[in-house]
Amino acid sequence: MIAIPSGFSPEEYLSIEHENTIRHEYRRGLVYAMAGGSDDHSRLAINLLTAINFHLRDGDCQFFSGDVKVNYADEFFYYPDAFVTCDPRDKSDRYVKRYPKLIAEVLSPSTKKFVSEALEEDRTDKFEDYRLLESLEEYVLIAQDEMRVECRRRVKDGTGERWETVVYGAGDIVMLQSIDLEVAIAELYRGVSLER
Repeated sequence: MIAIPSGFSPEEYLSIEHENTIRHEYRRGLVYAMAGGSDDHSRLAINLLTAINFHLRDGDCQFFSGDVKVNYADEFFYYPDAFVTCDPRDKSDRYVKRYPKLIAEVLSPSTKKFVSEALEEDRTDKFEDYRLLESLEEYVLIAQDEMRVECRRRVKDGTGERWETVVYGAGDIVMLQSIDLEVAIAELYRGVSLER
C-alpha cells in the first residue's frame, strides 16, 4: 500500500472514496491506495467466505468481503478481506460497518509488513487499530505461501482482557470461535498453489 501525501479528514476521505473506482484505506489522516491481489489471495478469501456463507446463511449475522469498510471513530477505515458482524446497528449503513466480531485478512507481501504474522508480542499498526473495536472477538490471518492460519482471540476474564493466539497448519481443523465455525484448513486452501 502506498500513502497518498495529505492530511484528510474522515469526511473528506469518505467523499473521495465514494466517488472513486480504486479502493483506499484511511488511517489517522493518511490515505493508502490498495494494491491488487493475486489469484491465490482471491481464492483464499472466496473459500473462507463460502464456508462462512454456508454456516451463517439464515442467521442474524452478516458477512462481507473486501468491498465494505470497517471503521473506528476518526481513527481508521479499512477493507478487510472478510468480516462478520452480528450487531443490528451495522444494518444502518450500507458502506461502513463499526461492530465486527470477526475480521480475517489474507496476507500478501504488503499486508505482512502492515499486519505482521509474527508472534503476539510483535503487534503492528493494523492489529493495534482493530483491537480498539470492542465488538471484535477474533482476528484471523491467512498465509498465502504456506498452510498457516493464525487466530488471535480476545479473552476476558476476572483479571481483565488479553489476546491469545492459536496457529493452525496442514492437516488441522481451523476453529473460528467467534462464529462457532470449524473448517478443515485443506478446504480453505483448496485450489491454492503453494509452490509459487
